[in-house]
Amino acid sequence: MAILLLDDGTVESDLGEISRELSPLGIYLKHYDPGTSLLFPNLIEQDVLTDSEKRFIVELHNGVFEFLQQENGYVWCDLLNLHPGSFNLETLIAGYNRYHTHTAAEPLYILAGEMIFGFIRPDGSQVQLLVQPQDYIYIPAGVEHWCSPTASLHCKAVRYFSTADGWVPNYTGTHLKDSLNKPR
Repeated sequence: MAILLLDDGTVESDLGEISRELSPLGIYLKHYDPGTSLLFPNLIEQDVLTDSEKRFIVELHNGVFEFLQQENGYVWCDLLNLHPGSFNLETLIAGYNRYHTHTAAEPLYILAGEMIFGFIRPDGSQVQLLVQPQDYIYIPAGVEHWCSPTASLHCKAVRYFSTADGWVPNYTGTHLKDSLNKPR
């Protein structure tokens, strides 16, 4: 389940409290455990996946989570598969671990591993959110944020897109406050 770090050092693990803290940004966070990972445990654990294995995971996931696509008008989705040997891993991390916005929403569902997101709240404070397996996060368009895998560099997530272009980052130049230490 998700964990939120506030810039005063407070750690929050109650999903209701995390949602309350993130609600001014319009961020939606939900924990869904439909048990689909039990249908492909070997694929969740292996680093390298073939294109057909990725399609299998996405198709199975979409069969269970069809309501997400219908409710939110997602056009397409894919499988993000990060591991220490991922092609262009450093470039990918460098592209998203700076504060940016998107012109489209950024929803994703974590199948395995973890991701960290940083957000700027309306009062200027900064928070970090750790999302873990079975966490679904919806970040509305225009919300200033950064994201990065944790130090383990492992994450499998289904990413949903509402435009053909996907998520194009628009960098804001905002710097991380000293009170929060972003992973590198």
